Order: sequence, then C-alpha cells, then structure tokens
Amino acid sequence: MTELRSTSPSDLQGSPDAELKASHRAMWASGDYPSMVETWLLPLGPRLVGACAIAPGMRVLDVAAGTGNASLPAAQAGAEVTASDLTPELLETGQRRADAAGLALTWVEADAEHLPFEDASFDVVISAIGVMFAPHHEQAASELVRVCRPGGRIGLLSWTPEGMIGALLRTIGPFAPPPPPGAQPPPLWGSEAHLTELFGADVDFATPTRDVLEVTAFERPREFGEHFKARYGPTIAARANARRDGREAELEAALDRFCDEWDRGTPGQARFELEYLLAVGTRA
Repeated sequence: MTELRSTSPSDLQGSPDAELKASHRAMWASGDYPSMVETWLLPLGPRLVGACAIAPGMRVLDVAAGTGNASLPAAQAGAEVTASDLTPELLETGQRRADAAGLALTWVEADAEHLPFEDASFDVVISAIGVMFAPHHEQAASELVRVCRPGGRIGLLSWTPEGMIGALLRTIGPFAPPPPPGAQPPPLWGSEAHLTELFGADVDFATPTRDVLEVTAFERPREFGEHFKARYGPTIAARANARRDGREAELEAALDRFCDEWDRGTPGQARFELEYLLAVGTRA
C-alpha cells in the first residue's frame, strides 16, 4: 500500500494557491473531457507506458492522470498503479473504466505541485499530457523527482509548443482569463530545452523523441473545433471569458480559421496531426 503524506488539496485551502487550484479543478470538470479521451486521445497512454517499459510488480505513479489514459495500460502491464489528479470528477470516471476492465488501481485526489506521497515511493513516475498543465513548472518537476526512487524512471508525454495543441492554446489565450502570476505556458513541457532547464542533473532524458497523434474522427475540420468548444475545459473557460468581454464572435472566427489551417485531410475526411514530445529519463 502506498503511503500518503499529510499534504492534500484540502490542506491548501488557506494557501495563496487555494483559489487557483479550485478554478483549475472546476475548469477540468467542465465540459466532457472523458469523451475526448474516448474519441481520439486513447492511443497516447499505451505509447507512454510502452516507452517506459512498465512491467509486473513495478510501483507506478501517474501524475495528473485524468481518467487513467496511462494508468490503466500500466495496470494491464501488471504494475501496482496509483493514479493521482486534482479533479475528482475525472478520477471517478477513471475508477469506472478500471472497474469495467477488471483492473485494481489506487485513485488519489492530489495536486501535482504538492504530491501527498513519501520520498522515493515509486519505481516509475509518468504523466501523459497532464502535469504539463500545472501552472508552476519547477515546483511540479521537483515533485516528480522527489517521489521517484533513485535509479527509477520518469516518463512524460507532452504537447509541443510548435504542434497543433500548442497553437490551439495560443489561439484561445488572448480570450482567456489572465494566467496567475508565475504561471508558465503548458506546451513548454514539450520542449527539450525546457525539460533540461526543469530537471537539470536530476533526470537523464537520454533521447526525447517527437511524434504525432493522428486524429481522423471528424468529417469536416470545424467539427474538431466544435468538439473542443463543447468538451475541453480551457476552451470552455476562454469562451466564457470572451462572452463576458463581448468577444465571443471573434473567438469563434479564430477557432474556425485554426481548424481550417491545421486540417491535413481531404474533402469529407478531416485529418489532424498533433505533435507531442515523449521523454523517458532515469532519476539520478
């Protein structure tokens, strides 16, 4: 059984970050992120688990696990898995997915910047497009290192700044509420240079690789935009803010242009290529 530290989201209620964390939980609980996972994000979890060579008996922590896109494949590989996330609604969906698959995991509500686990508790620490959304990158990276045992592995799969999701976040950014002080853009985690800056000598990321997730679930390009507007927390927050500012039509037009620009498909079959960085390293 994994030991828990005293730090938990409820302990942050009196901290300067309490309001920020509450807004993040609400943002990711809005819309329908689980349906996005089921529609086109599922391949990412197994790719990360495979790259980390997760095997039976390993103690694995999935940080910002969401609905368990990487946690469940890790459990299927025979690992002892703890899935942690700031948003309980996503964990509840993940628990239902695990139950349906007959998998036993531990689900823990936890802030990636204040993980409630003892030092060196895990053999492998992973995050698939999750920890990258923690606002304070250095603090989150420090926690990943702290809970991983020396000689253990840290595996990260993150959208790149140059790729489609990096471009999406830049597109909606001017319409979104201003970021909190000290927050850094999420896609920086998909930059090799940023990982080196964050982890330094603590983790040796031997050969980070870039690849793409191909999405062909939509007939027309702008259907992908509608999908994001209805289901994706950051887009929903940006729309609400744009509506308050009287700029909703401007945002809608920007998203339409964005989808048209990034479509690589043919008439009647849209196709998008979403670039990500896959980095697996050894903890010093």
